[in-house]
Amino acid sequence: MINQYNVLSLFDGMSCGQLALHKAGLTDFNYLASEIDKFAIQITQSNYPNTVQLGDVHNISAKDLPRINLLLGGSPCQNLSQTTINNIKHNQGLQGDKSKLFYEFLRILSETKPEHFLFENVASMTNANRDLISHALECDPIRINSNLVSAQDRDRYYWTNIEVAAPPADQGIILNDIIEENPASKYWYAQTFDYLGDNEKVQASLHIHGHDILKRVYNLNGKVGTLTCLKGGNHQKKVFQNGTPRKLTPLEYERLQNVPDGYTLGVSDTQRYNMLGNGWTIDVIAHILQGLAK
Repeated sequence: MINQYNVLSLFDGMSCGQLALHKAGLTDFNYLASEIDKFAIQITQSNYPNTVQLGDVHNISAKDLPRINLLLGGSPCQNLSQTTINNIKHNQGLQGDKSKLFYEFLRILSETKPEHFLFENVASMTNANRDLISHALECDPIRINSNLVSAQDRDRYYWTNIEVAAPPADQGIILNDIIEENPASKYWYAQTFDYLGDNEKVQASLHIHGHDILKRVYNLNGKVGTLTCLKGGNHQKKVFQNGTPRKLTPLEYERLQNVPDGYTLGVSDTQRYNMLGNGWTIDVIAHILQGLAK
């Protein structure tokens, strides 16, 4: 392992980094992962059984690792996202319980001194937090919205020392390109709704309890909002199909993240939605990692 190309992925989730490396045409590597979610680990090991699982990021030390050539990571964004802007409990930036894990990425980056690194997080963070990360990583981020390669709006910052010439080309993908024609009955809503118009991005508003964002039913001729982690309920993204609102299926979530069909099979729908919402858009990461092939 010492004399081969070693990748260390922190907050690895279901191993989107590994998917992106393969998509970029890079296959000759050893992959070490730090993850604590048992369902995400299960999916990773099912698809990539040679993955070396290291457990909690806090327990990782460079002295126990081989030479690391590439360090990947996207620490949790819950305390950085603008969705928490009016929530004092959660809007704590890089000092929040979740988002302060960035400093574990920084620690391991300093300890391992890899040739290349890639760090990802939400573009909706404050400029102050963005600048703190940029100062710590000694580079400015690249800003890429996943809507260039997907039917999902997902605006993200990517800090890296890999040479990236330009953002990926806009592929013009819309929801109609990724939906299932006949999803199971459990994904459809019987509740009434307000119809907002044929040409609206949000085509209908569903009559359910909760925040406005839960009621949005997206037009199949456009893009869906950012997928997020969730724990069931009505948090799944919704689309207007055949005159009726319905939840997107886990398969459609996979397609919105450029994940191969069926990659997350083997766990409950809730866990599939959750890990896909936490994951990376594969084609964006692959676009960046292609710079390694040079």
